Amino acid sequence: MVTTSTDLKALVEVVGGDRVRVESLASPLQDPHTLDLKPGQVASLRAADLLVRIGLDHEPWLARALQAAGDQRAAGRRHDLDVSAHVELLQAETPRLRESGATHVHGFGNTHYWLDPENARPITGDIEAALVRLQPNDRAAFEENRRRFLARLDERLADWQRRMALYKGRRVVVVHDTWPYFARRFGLVVVATVVRVLIAEPYSNESVVGQIASRSGARAVTLVPSVGADPAARDYLGLFEVNITRLTAALAGTS
Repeated sequence: MVTTSTDLKALVEVVGGDRVRVESLASPLQDPHTLDLKPGQVASLRAADLLVRIGLDHEPWLARALQAAGDQRAAGRRHDLDVSAHVELLQAETPRLRESGATHVHGFGNTHYWLDPENARPITGDIEAALVRLQPNDRAAFEENRRRFLARLDERLADWQRRMALYKGRRVVVVHDTWPYFARRFGLVVVATVVRVLIAEPYSNESVVGQIASRSGARAVTLVPSVGADPAARDYLGLFEVNITRLTAALAGTS
């Protein structure tokens, strides 16, 4: 099985457990919208029984990769799962700009929906259904794995919301338009005016981040958008623990 991101890989592994083997085509520190697959990854894509993707216009490189791999769906060798199907999308039909000035259009909605932990519920539901179709004898294991994960998710989400409650309504600026789902879930307001906290990402342009922080007096904090982008973000729940810890520390130092 292959996924287009480490976040989806983590969620497939949560549901599938030891009954699945999963490879992510993208690394956690790459710009997820621009990717050139290596020959070995093309071979993995060709052989995979299941392709799990963010969907919408998040992976413009995927059509080219599928063409290079040879689309096997007609032969029934690969199932294609777009996990955006049951997610409430934000920013539909809203154009965005990259740092380079080139238009970056989320024509169907902002694609970074996995950064609302509540969206793991419909995502893992779709993953469970896909795995059951492929391996019906493992249905009970997949259902139990998902049930246990959602119980842990509910517990951790309650803690994250408690820790963020003090900062509800706090205004932040972002370098990339990656965080609207995260901001909505945790009560932040993403604005374009000068504020106290600037959210960057591991692959943000350090010079640009430094200039904005220096000129505005904002405190810059680097949040990680994908599993594996920081050693402590080793799984899906760990991703949010890292980001909530970093963000609350930054917000606590501002007024």
